[in-house]
Amino acid sequence: MSATATQPRSRASLSSPSLEAEVRDRYAKGAREVEPGLCCPTAQYDPRLLKLLPREIVEKDYGCGDPSGHVNEGEVVVDLGSGAGKVCYVLAQKVGPAGKVIGLDFNDAMLALARKYKDEMAARLGFANVEFRKARIQDMALDLELAEGWLRRHPITSIEQMVDFEAHCQRLRHERPLIGDESVDVIVSNCVLNLVRPEEKTQLFHEMHRALKRGGRAVISDIVCDEDPTPAILNDPALWSGCISGAFREDRFLEMFEEAGFYGIEILSRGERPWQVIDGVEFRSMTVRAFKGKEGPCLERNQAVIYRGPWKQVRDDDGHTFHRGQRMAVCDKTFRIMTDPAGPYARNIVPVPPLSDVPLDEALAFDCHGSAVRHPRQTKGMDYRQTQQAAGPACCTPESGCC
Repeated sequence: MSATATQPRSRASLSSPSLEAEVRDRYAKGAREVEPGLCCPTAQYDPRLLKLLPREIVEKDYGCGDPSGHVNEGEVVVDLGSGAGKVCYVLAQKVGPAGKVIGLDFNDAMLALARKYKDEMAARLGFANVEFRKARIQDMALDLELAEGWLRRHPITSIEQMVDFEAHCQRLRHERPLIGDESVDVIVSNCVLNLVRPEEKTQLFHEMHRALKRGGRAVISDIVCDEDPTPAILNDPALWSGCISGAFREDRFLEMFEEAGFYGIEILSRGERPWQVIDGVEFRSMTVRAFKGKEGPCLERNQAVIYRGPWKQVRDDDGHTFHRGQRMAVCDKTFRIMTDPAGPYARNIVPVPPLSDVPLDEALAFDCHGSAVRHPRQTKGMDYRQTQQAAGPACCTPESGCC
């Protein structure tokens, strides 16, 4: 984990260069020597996956959780604030040679440390599937090394040249995006989002949503607090660089995923005990998973889903209410989301597909603004009159699953 954006939440000090320098210098120091005070340590990583990593990378990892456990073979993964590269090299083993891992970081010292072992790790793994790129995580489309190359060729000495540079950066975002639209299966991060300045946090969540493929997911470990930090906390440079001052209030952390368009947002882990308590405010680690893919038209294909329980009823991120044991009418998009075995809902849902498939090109619009019970005849067909007799004693064998 490393700094990517480095200004505090307090309006009185948002432009303070001393605070920005504090974060940059502290993480550069953390790349040179171990900094125990940077974020809270975690012992959750699979030791088998750490065995191949150089000791220096493991010792200079600064995080608060383990998002790597929610990534699968063959996937394209981006690690926001990749720091020394520990998470990336763990992920490289999980995604395998068919997958790809891209670490993004803003700190040159951390990037140098991560890249130092790139060839050695490729030799140990037997394949090369990791790269480290310089970027701000709230602006993943802009390749900062390309931008810096332009600056070296065109030093800025006037406002006009600054405007030219901004125009060049915009061209890079569109013509040579570092992370393109809908190009990533999974985005992970380990205690970095809190370092992004408050006015850019909304942009950050929208950037994650932009980069993910439909059906993709973000798995984010970060520091959260139970109430808003006090002014004293917000104006302490050391607490800012130490992942305290920029911590998300835990309820607001989840809301920001929702506001960016994610669904199926859930807390995977939450520190039972606070990592630190300052001025009566508790700070602890939390890992959240959120999915992309609820955009698109709502089409009627006579599908239904049954919520298994245990709650009497639940409501999803689109406002649909599902009553326990009831056949709830859903559009094709919601049916797919609810029954996707790789998604967040399938373990609690019984799918009820139609007896006769309705082709997508013949499906009519479905009003998704309500929550209606689906009559069985809508699923089976209004003319369904089939009679089926029991097949005899064999129907109740353990193999049949009927009793």
